[in-house]
Amino acid sequence: MSNTNFVDYVKIFCRSGKGGSGSAHLRRDKLTSKGGPDGGDGGRGGHVILKGNQQLWTLLHLKYRRHVFATHGEGGGSSLKTGASGDDSYIEVPLGTVARDVETHEILFEITAHDEKKILIQGGRGGQGNDHFKSSTHQTPRFAQPGEEGEEGWYILELKLLADVGLVGFPNAGKSTLLAAVSAAKPKIADYPFTTLVPNLGIVKYRDERSFVMADIPGIIEGASEGKGLGHRFLRHIERNSMLMFMIPSDSNDIGGEYRILLTELERYNPELLDKQRLLVITKCDLLDEELTEEIRKELPSVSYHFISAVANIGLVSLNDTIWLMLNS
Repeated sequence: MSNTNFVDYVKIFCRSGKGGSGSAHLRRDKLTSKGGPDGGDGGRGGHVILKGNQQLWTLLHLKYRRHVFATHGEGGGSSLKTGASGDDSYIEVPLGTVARDVETHEILFEITAHDEKKILIQGGRGGQGNDHFKSSTHQTPRFAQPGEEGEEGWYILELKLLADVGLVGFPNAGKSTLLAAVSAAKPKIADYPFTTLVPNLGIVKYRDERSFVMADIPGIIEGASEGKGLGHRFLRHIERNSMLMFMIPSDSNDIGGEYRILLTELERYNPELLDKQRLLVITKCDLLDEELTEEIRKELPSVSYHFISAVANIGLVSLNDTIWLMLNS
């Protein structure tokens, strides 16, 4: 997934269809010169509907489709014929898409399942024909109800990636290297900070044809919860991960301190993130000998941890075992 192709935020203008007018027709045929009311109802206007598509991973296809309109309903006819409903306009979105009101930023709904459909804007109701208004005292009403106007407005669509494991860490902690080592994903990897500017997903194959999804989130910096660095652009992707894997390189000056900073940024952004399962992974352990490894163990916080080296393929099998057990516990 290239940087230019990953879009996780779009603002779109939507308009639903107007309802068709009811008919005020009076029945006339060769046997009836002055019949009663037989006007049918108007058809409803088309809805604007969001539909989940598991084949999509980004909102790129909506980047240049900022206006979405549904069609109007048709008017009612004679002989109590109801007008045709307007065509609904479908917006296909990846799983994990959130719809928000552009003014209040209130979450309207989320799309989390394939083929799940939710109405973003209701189409206008069709007007009632004059047949509904007849009575014993008013037997030939010559009026009908107009169709209801459609709705329109701006809406925000925001993607929060659905993944089993979210990789959390400072820039250059080895997250992309791990993802490339355990999956078929090909994230950009280089020996400088902020190589990863967008999230990357990889499917990790496990034993007996089982698998889980891992997300490489762009690196956190201190103050990210206040919008510094990539700020909220990536923190929202962490909200949908089943478990969080904190990655800190073995050559860090203070592993415990970095871990606490990461926890603090997550808590400030959303305290509920601390309720997720956590695993601390010490990367680049090929740089360590047994003595240094033991020294680091003594300083680690009280959380489950693993030592790995993605480059030297050290500890990856046992790491996957631990992840699978935590995901299915």
